[in-house]
Amino acid sequence: MYMDAIKSIAQELNKKDWNFSDPCSNQSTVDTARTNEYINEITCVCSISTCHIQSFNFSGQDLDGTLPLSISKLPHLKAINLRRNFLSGSIPREWGSKKLESLIISANDLSGPIPDYLGNITTLTMLSMESNLFSGTIPSTLGNLVNLEYLNLIANNLTGQFPLALTNLTKLTILRISSNYFKGKMPDFGGLKQLQRLEMEASGFDGPIHSSLSNLSSLTELRITDLNGWESSNFPDLSNMIKLRTLMMRSCKLRGYIPSYIGSFKNLDVLDLSFNNLQGELPNFDNLYMLSEMYLTSNLLSGPIPEWNKLRGFSKLIDISYNNFSETPESSTCTDNFNKFRSTSGQKNDSRLINCLTPCSEDYYSLHINCGGEEVTIGNITYEGDEELVGAAYYLPKSPWGISNTGDFYGAETTGYIANSESALDMLYRTARISPLSLTYFGRCLANGSYTVKLHFSEIIFRDNKSYFSLGRRIFDVYVQGKLEFKDFNIEKNASGVDKETVKVVKPVVVSDKTLEIRLQWTGKGTRNVPKIGSYGSLISAISVEPYNKPPNQEKEIESRKSNTKLIIVGAVSSFCLLLIALAILWWKYYFGSNDSRKEVLRGLDLQTGFFTFKQIKTATNNFDAANKIGEGGFGSVYKGVLLDGTIIAVKQLSSKSNQGNREFINEIGMISALHHPNLVKLHGCCIEGKQLLLVYEYMENNSLAHSLFGSEEGRVKLDWNTRQRICIGIARGLAFLHEESAIKIVHRDIKATNILLDKDLNPKISDFGLAKLNEEENTHISTRVAGTIGYMAPEYAMWGYLTDKADVYSFGVMALEIVAGKNNTRFRPNENFVCLLDWATFLQQNGDISELVDPNFGSKFKKEEANRVIKVALLCINPSPSVRPTMSKVVSMLEGKTTIPELIMNSSNHDDPFKFTGLRDKLDQTSQQSSNEAQYILAESSNSSSWIDYASA
Repeated sequence: MYMDAIKSIAQELNKKDWNFSDPCSNQSTVDTARTNEYINEITCVCSISTCHIQSFNFSGQDLDGTLPLSISKLPHLKAINLRRNFLSGSIPREWGSKKLESLIISANDLSGPIPDYLGNITTLTMLSMESNLFSGTIPSTLGNLVNLEYLNLIANNLTGQFPLALTNLTKLTILRISSNYFKGKMPDFGGLKQLQRLEMEASGFDGPIHSSLSNLSSLTELRITDLNGWESSNFPDLSNMIKLRTLMMRSCKLRGYIPSYIGSFKNLDVLDLSFNNLQGELPNFDNLYMLSEMYLTSNLLSGPIPEWNKLRGFSKLIDISYNNFSETPESSTCTDNFNKFRSTSGQKNDSRLINCLTPCSEDYYSLHINCGGEEVTIGNITYEGDEELVGAAYYLPKSPWGISNTGDFYGAETTGYIANSESALDMLYRTARISPLSLTYFGRCLANGSYTVKLHFSEIIFRDNKSYFSLGRRIFDVYVQGKLEFKDFNIEKNASGVDKETVKVVKPVVVSDKTLEIRLQWTGKGTRNVPKIGSYGSLISAISVEPYNKPPNQEKEIESRKSNTKLIIVGAVSSFCLLLIALAILWWKYYFGSNDSRKEVLRGLDLQTGFFTFKQIKTATNNFDAANKIGEGGFGSVYKGVLLDGTIIAVKQLSSKSNQGNREFINEIGMISALHHPNLVKLHGCCIEGKQLLLVYEYMENNSLAHSLFGSEEGRVKLDWNTRQRICIGIARGLAFLHEESAIKIVHRDIKATNILLDKDLNPKISDFGLAKLNEEENTHISTRVAGTIGYMAPEYAMWGYLTDKADVYSFGVMALEIVAGKNNTRFRPNENFVCLLDWATFLQQNGDISELVDPNFGSKFKKEEANRVIKVALLCINPSPSVRPTMSKVVSMLEGKTTIPELIMNSSNHDDPFKFTGLRDKLDQTSQQSSNEAQYILAESSNSSSWIDYASA
């Protein structure tokens, strides 16, 4: 009777939560209980007179017994699933006589050799033993499993030669043998013609890659990494693998060139050829439309960096760090999904790390970083915060340090590459930065000399209890200044347990080019799917760098660091202000001075930005032909032009009658010439000749965001949901750069849809810096005369002139609602009870379904979860209280789904009407009665808007 068998099995598994009721009673075929990882499921097959247990699944229950011998009492059993428990011991001999079809015992504490009697279960189609402690050689009797389709032996301690008998399992479609200690050359798998997935990451084999792989034409996924031995080889022939979706050959000692046929693998989604010796130029990958991730890290690749960003629909993660590409204009920019750290030839010192870095303002003699966490003071040392959520191909330059990250946690949800501890550890160890492949911290402004480097580690993900959370093994390598300092480093082993600190000291470390590099590399070893998928890779809690021998007066110099830093910030801002004053003086000289003074002006401006003659601009615009007019701004017109070299430009022409325009012209040159970011419009140069004031910008093929959202149907670009979401994130990134990342901190003051331009790929770029204000970091706010656009101005700024970067956050929130709804804030009135889109959105947030805001033109072609996320972030940004609004870096993180969105906070006294306390209700009611054009361009400072391309009315 199966009830006796169930009781015996429960006893051997140490399963204590069973009430021993009949799982097959009342002709029930399934008795099920599921909660997260916990699964308690028995499947029965019943006839009129009898029932049989066919399978059981007791996953994720932390059972700490042994594999039950009593399954021999269940003659009809076909499937066993005991994954994610804490079962120990070995596989019982009695199991060898069963007619099982599926056996899953992954993620347990099982040990000993794999028994040869498993080869007797010839009915097996699935065998999974991942993440255990099985050791010794694989018995050749497993070659008898002629029906086997799936074999998973990842993350054990298996050794010896891989049995040739297993290469005859012709029905095998998935073979996973990564993270073991096999010996000898890679086996010949050429006979496994049905194989679709082959995973051999850090399996222990020697290279080279076996030529028989060319026969595996059914492969969709090939992963080979970290081959041993010294023998290098050319790129293997994979030309028959046209079905490949994932191609990973990392650290395989490949030399020579990447073959051109890779560019014809139209299904390819992930390409990882990092840490090899591949050279030459890249083949044409323009036809890899499905490609989403490409890692070419640490090779010898040369030639120009391909202009991937110009491909239609380009949105890929690309890492080309540590290569020898030639420098191009495209290689001088930093983007979140394109890692070019040390990617070009000649990058030997700080100034050559990458062009987008700002120069070091001083020499530093120490460095302290709380990896993955906020700023924290331990004793008399303050560790800088490192809370940035990075990505799979990410380069984050800071001053005086930065991060380069490479790799993706395959199959796992994104984590922002930050680990958090659930235990009450010291503040320095409550967070850590993790990376699935390569993580570099670089100090880029250190004075040359010798240093002591301390690396702080603590295992905060794995546990030490009787749970599958304790089964993880983390192994990685640590390099300092390119030298391998710690091979196969295991934090838990070094610290003698989890949640315990271990500090590794490297000294003396010589810095000769002002740059210190600390790199952590995961080499495929250890477990990767416990306690959950993606639990692997390097992990570091903190970094401390101090002089090896402090020179005289060094103590005093280090103590004065904060004071010096403040002086530098003040100096930088003051210098920038002097630049604007100088421009103003030069302008005065130009109009009222001699010819020599005018030449002096032109030379002075030429130092700041490119200079164009009026003749060049007239030629480019066909003498300002009305046919080339693309917009009418607040102080002049905008024309499309084409330079003699074929460059398409947008020319912003200042009206000679606009005094405000003069000020904004100077302000815009000063502001935007100092800023470079993918989401800011690029200033090519200017022209001052006679009474002509002209600014020359890159041309935006798709007009403004306002034109696409609110313009007439004729000639209007229709934006689908994915594009709108991408635009929203791009704008947020641009503002985050202005507020937090650029050398000079800037408040834009006039963020709105007409000031967001779209390039040919519909990438957003913030324009019009005529009203922008500098914000010194020590200032809590800027007291200034109000200037901006009604409907987008934050209440505290509109009413009292209290300006902080949170005013831009508010404007962004309004615009984000417009992007989702496809409606203009000041022109939209759903009924007489609401004066604008913002008013309607706030009402829906409090009383209805915010999904009603979504543009009905989408129909069902949008993701409700994503749309609600954008709306919630927007509502958070327009909170009446500036202190509640998030920073723009937090906005980016929330929009990308990397950070949870906090509950919206509204002042209870304004629950019915969020505009009451600001005094804006009357202003909004008045605005709604004016013409739409007047409503859009009301300024407290002037009757003209500063918008330089008003595409909405073009």
